[in-house]
Amino acid sequence: MEQPIHRITICSDSLGGTAEAVVEAVIHQFEHQAVEIKRYGNVRHEDELKALMEDAAKYRGFVAYTLVQPELREMIREESMRLNLRIVDVMGPMLEAFIDTFNDAPSQRLGMLHQLNDRYFDRMEAIEFTVECDSGRNLKSLPQADLVLVGISRTSKTPLAMLLAHRGKKVFNYAPVPEIAPPPELLALRPERIIGLTMSAEVMLGIRTERLKALGLPLGSQYATLARIQEELTYTEALFKQLQCPVIDITEKAIEETAGIIMGHI
Repeated sequence: MEQPIHRITICSDSLGGTAEAVVEAVIHQFEHQAVEIKRYGNVRHEDELKALMEDAAKYRGFVAYTLVQPELREMIREESMRLNLRIVDVMGPMLEAFIDTFNDAPSQRLGMLHQLNDRYFDRMEAIEFTVECDSGRNLKSLPQADLVLVGISRTSKTPLAMLLAHRGKKVFNYAPVPEIAPPPELLALRPERIIGLTMSAEVMLGIRTERLKALGLPLGSQYATLARIQEELTYTEALFKQLQCPVIDITEKAIEETAGIIMGHI
């Protein structure tokens, strides 16, 4: 049976990228949930806020917001009660902790996290690069990557790559298979620019089986058999040795934990 589509609405008086990055990181922890994101940026007036809240109330989901203006923060709370719609204040707890701990007050400047400086443009460039190079696409760009993630299918390469891209890293991800030789561009890279990802075969079997169910495909596919998974892992282990790259076993690690290990490594 097809899963229902849930909607998470992003509301921001700036671009909304901060809230969306947090929401996407959370969504990746619930692999089989069908969720779409609707983003409203540059919300500056109460009528805009009221309209988007009424639209969000039509869907199963909630609203994640980053609002600096006090009047908008108050209104979104009022609208959530009126519409019985859950809201999540992405920045509020951090602001309150800063005020309580350091006895300071926010400047209330809109879009402080998205000032048009070199760091911001570098991060946007990294995200664009990572999207274009997802799943081994655009091989000619591989030498320009800051980091290459190598691991068999369903080792969380895409969500991990996007999380690292939001931290300013251009990431290329590649899924090796025994039947296809690795590209020369990969073999030519220095080992410190490559991270190998591996996982328990038994855990991977469960993940791939659920993936087939989610896609409505027959469960007898070779893709989700223990023998095929072990063959792919054995092949990839030999490739890691050839590349002389560090390898991370992600079996019991959250994506954020793996990203932290990688950032520490590079």
